Amino acid sequence: MDHIDDMDHRSLAGVDRRILSAVHARGRDPRVAGAARALSRVGEHGALWLTVGLAGAVVDGRRRGAWMRGTALTAGAHLVSMGVKRVVRRPRPAHVEPRVRTLGRHSFPSSHAASATAAAVAFGVPGAYAIVPLATAMCLSRLVVGVHYPSDVAAGAALGALTARVGASWMRGAGGHGHA
Repeated sequence: MDHIDDMDHRSLAGVDRRILSAVHARGRDPRVAGAARALSRVGEHGALWLTVGLAGAVVDGRRRGAWMRGTALTAGAHLVSMGVKRVVRRPRPAHVEPRVRTLGRHSFPSSHAASATAAAVAFGVPGAYAIVPLATAMCLSRLVVGVHYPSDVAAGAALGALTARVGASWMRGAGGHGHA
């Protein structure tokens, strides 16, 4: 049995579990847990990022089109992640107690991470300095609340960045202008 436990600790799945357990333990601090739960709520279905994009379009009339394209790319990344989740069907972590309720049973990839990273890429405009740290905090919060493995978050972030980049290139090719 020791050999199997030892193998699990060296495997990718074992590393995934250990990292999640370590980050999840940080949520014992009520301030950390509260912040992570708040990020989970506002990040549901990409709501925070869609709101940021629409607010950017209202406030920054000169770049309204870019903000709207970025909002569409962020929504697209969320939808793509939901589709992948339905195909992969990886169960959520069972070895830690979740600190939030989730709308679905599947964890790969993290849709919160996909929409947050897509927003960080798509809204990467001068003056939007808070977006990248907030997107990073959103990604980490999924581990603190115990509903995703690190590999779920990494895959969601990669999917979000890829969706935003490919989508922005496609939009520019289809007649869109400027950085999305």
